[in-house]
Amino acid sequence: MRAFLADHWAVLALWYGFASAIDFALMGVDKWKARRDAWRIPEATLWLFALVGGALGGTLAMQVFRHKTRHWYFRFGFPLLTVLQVALLLWVALGGAHSAALFS
Repeated sequence: MRAFLADHWAVLALWYGFASAIDFALMGVDKWKARRDAWRIPEATLWLFALVGGALGGTLAMQVFRHKTRHWYFRFGFPLLTVLQVALLLWVALGGAHSAALFS
């Protein structure tokens, strides 16, 4: 499995990019709706896309749109997920077990 992921890390990176773009857009739409007192996107949906790889987009959207910055679980959770996801992507891209020496 590790070898497969190492050979296909670009697909994983594309997935992260796609999920991040979706989460970024969802945060932007939610902010737009919040200003108009319209139906909102559930926080669970924002978290779902962050958990499946979109944390970077959600974190960037929090800064760009100034949205969800008062909620501690967004303010700290999205950046923490971003660090974990980027570390995982680097670990996979650099060959899994062979890159373990970089993190020790």
